[in-house]
Amino acid sequence: MEMKDSGSVVLTAYHPHSPARIPGVEQGFVQDIPPGHSPASRKSLSRCRRVNRMLSNESIPPAFSRSNSQASVDSTSMEDFWCEVESIKESREDGAEEAMLSEFKPADEGELEAEWLQDVGLSTLISGAEEEDGQALLSTLTRTQAAAVQKRYNTYTQTLRKKNKHTVRDVRDIFGTSDSSPTFEAVPVSPVSPNGIQLPGQKPVWKSVSSKSCLDCGIDKGSPSITEELSYDVSFSESITVLPKTQEWPKNQRFKKEDSALPRFAVRRSRLGLTEVGDLSAEDMKRIRYLALLELTAFYDALGVELKRNRAERVRGRENGLFGVPLTVLLENDQKKVPGVKVPLIFQKLLLKLEETGLETEGILRVPGSASRVKNLHQELEAKFYEDTFDWDQVRNNDAAGLLKMFIRELPSPLFTVEYLPAFITLVEKISKIKLQLQALHLLIMLMPEANRDTAKAFLQFLKKVVANEGKNKMNLWNVSMIVAPNLFIYKGKRANQQEMQAAASTAHIVRLLIRYQDILWTVPSFLISQVRKMNEAAMNSKRQMMFDKGVRKLLRRKTIERERPERPEGAVTFPPYLQSDIPEGVIRVYAPLHSKVSMAIQLNSQTKAKDILARFHCENSCGSSQNMRGQIQSLHEIGGNIGQHCLDPEAFMLDVYRANPHAEWVIKPKAT
Repeated sequence: MEMKDSGSVVLTAYHPHSPARIPGVEQGFVQDIPPGHSPASRKSLSRCRRVNRMLSNESIPPAFSRSNSQASVDSTSMEDFWCEVESIKESREDGAEEAMLSEFKPADEGELEAEWLQDVGLSTLISGAEEEDGQALLSTLTRTQAAAVQKRYNTYTQTLRKKNKHTVRDVRDIFGTSDSSPTFEAVPVSPVSPNGIQLPGQKPVWKSVSSKSCLDCGIDKGSPSITEELSYDVSFSESITVLPKTQEWPKNQRFKKEDSALPRFAVRRSRLGLTEVGDLSAEDMKRIRYLALLELTAFYDALGVELKRNRAERVRGRENGLFGVPLTVLLENDQKKVPGVKVPLIFQKLLLKLEETGLETEGILRVPGSASRVKNLHQELEAKFYEDTFDWDQVRNNDAAGLLKMFIRELPSPLFTVEYLPAFITLVEKISKIKLQLQALHLLIMLMPEANRDTAKAFLQFLKKVVANEGKNKMNLWNVSMIVAPNLFIYKGKRANQQEMQAAASTAHIVRLLIRYQDILWTVPSFLISQVRKMNEAAMNSKRQMMFDKGVRKLLRRKTIERERPERPEGAVTFPPYLQSDIPEGVIRVYAPLHSKVSMAIQLNSQTKAKDILARFHCENSCGSSQNMRGQIQSLHEIGGNIGQHCLDPEAFMLDVYRANPHAEWVIKPKAT
């Protein structure tokens, strides 16, 4: 039989002849009720155990039974996961949440490929128009990325010819080739040198790990003593092509709940430094998203794994209020109150409340609050939050945790987006090595819309603090992951539940990776930044050519003669007069508008770091700096040239950054938060 609720979470019940088993639980294992559970939670646990019995192994289709998530979790129960599912179901039955369903449309043959080409910024291949971004992107593709584009473009064109929807332009008209299909010339892939330029024929150099040169993650008591270094100089898809194409993934892989089972990773800090997501301009991050989807597709292709995506029609959520409002709409409303805010104010306040009073509460996130109190608080928040009349002192910690999870569940579109929910599940079920899982997860994070990514980061930082207080709240990494997983990955769309619920262990494992390796996941891979630089250079060259074609050639030539300047190198950018003075090689002029001394010429050497330049400005301006600057964290920014805007890592070696972008401006200003 089927049990359905108003939120469309589907639980399929079976009555097998053999004793029921809980997915991921050893037969006969019964978990005691944790201390701190209230009588109400005991009732919930009783119902939860009934759900566990119904969701037995026999209820899972044979095809799914071979997946990693079906394997048992070593010496642990998934009972917390199913208790959370039952708690979600009860809250919807009580009317605490209104389901906003997203209608899914089956994709016609060829439509997925067309959407993919548009999503990676290559709509020019469909429209035939000469779009600058598309042409610039094509010029930067690696071999595996070019193969991914070629494969999907061929499928798209062949499908159109079969359907005879319209006359498909001959590819020779678009690409000027004599072949029946376009050939995308790939950029030879080599490690990125310290100056950001890929050196041909050079192989990756692996160095010993030190705390100063790496961003280290997964350092906990009991973790493996060996740290594996992650290099981002070469694209992920290129680095795995040495694996056999016929490799079979283990079908009996087991997840281990112990935190020590997760390996330790460290990102090698190149001479260009590390770049976090918020360090790049919005335009450059848009290009990163294009490249991340290209790379993710090429990565899955190299592993022989199908990259599955959902298609969902856009659903208009509420335009006012706090819960059930799309993140972008909510942020637009919040920015009228607090300009520049990147995480919804209500979400920030709930996190702050829990961080101030709830981190040491035993069973926080796991022990449910009162359903009636949460419902009343929900209604009161909607009415009083923006008026600043809501009394936060009345909110109990478990009720605040319930409101936090409700906010995430009520988003019209999941925090990790409808489109890529299948890709998150696939990376665990089809990819066995944690390092490869982490690389796929990394690209999925780069793909997320800005509002989703910033909100997810704030949430994961909070969860990391919860785990750090395990000694008092009794919530370890696996406990937190099991509780959070159903709130993130069981979407309330009409068809999106049964399969996701069966992937319980997989989703809990994904959340565990997100929490443990979040510092790595929010670091932009250097090979993607290198490709963005090449895209920007190609776009500038294209614009220059267009200017020449429009009759500007004579004007530029006359100005060049008048200036009597040496011929600029290919890819040069025209700068304002104050930047066009002759500056010796290796000397940069740094501007600091908020300092009393607003500019300074600095001679770079091989050991000059960004933090050294900041220290020099601070020393010479310690007495006369602007009042507005005091208390703000100042950072050195690389602006223009082949990048939009880039907040530099204090440990970046400036001579290498200068050589990677010799036409940039260098400005000291507060880092965007």
